[in-house]
Amino acid sequence: MYLKSEINFTQKTLLKIIKLLLILILLILVSSPGYSRNTHRNDQTIFVYGGGLNKKFIRYIASLTEKDKPKICFIPTASADNSWGIIRWYELCHDLNVEPYVLRVWISSYTTKKSFEEILLDMDAVVVGGGNTLNMLAIWKAQGIDKALKKAYKKGIILSGGSAGSLCWFAEGTTDSRPGKLTEIKCLNFLPYSHCPHYHSEKSRRPLYHKKILSGEFISGYAIDDKAGILFKNGKIAKAVSLNPENNAYFVTVKQGKISEIKLESEIIK
Repeated sequence: MYLKSEINFTQKTLLKIIKLLLILILLILVSSPGYSRNTHRNDQTIFVYGGGLNKKFIRYIASLTEKDKPKICFIPTASADNSWGIIRWYELCHDLNVEPYVLRVWISSYTTKKSFEEILLDMDAVVVGGGNTLNMLAIWKAQGIDKALKKAYKKGIILSGGSAGSLCWFAEGTTDSRPGKLTEIKCLNFLPYSHCPHYHSEKSRRPLYHKKILSGEFISGYAIDDKAGILFKNGKIAKAVSLNPENNAYFVTVKQGKISEIKLESEIIK
């Protein structure tokens, strides 16, 4: 009888100790910097802006990762891995609290040992540069980068970019990737809308975008000035941002047979 009581007492004591240890481990995890930073991983996030690279948008993208020193990968495929663009990327990042990387596609298997997917899935954010959207998408498809980016998106890695680097994430839009004039292009469709970058800085962009939406050739979508941006969470708009009041983002659709252009209220970021 005494032995049985002693065993019961020991078991109860062990259970209490185990519970206390579990609580202690949970408290350590919750209070650690990594715990709070990873809570965004359930979200699928894309940040797009209408023009080229700039430091303020890179800083904003870094903040979206919620990490102290995020790994951010620049993809210059649309500019054919242009060396000046890559140098510019490192110049913009040099005094930011980020770890900058570059994903080059003009490579050799002798010198590049990691796959494109391995590189991308190890990042906290991806920034796609401007250039020829059509060529970029063709190369991505040939190299499986489009599929790797989809995995990154589902994993919660921040996707972003401007110009070709914004257009690529949408269903469709207009591009200067072919000779002669702006033409239509089908893209990755991570965001189920049409898109127009350089909305007011290039005169032919806005009227053609309106024409395509009004005719039904394009679905409704978002147009963005060079120094404005839109943050999407899980495929839906979360907020619009801008570097100044002169640059804006717009939702463009058809209402009662006419074009409706709605200017989005923007948060000015510094």
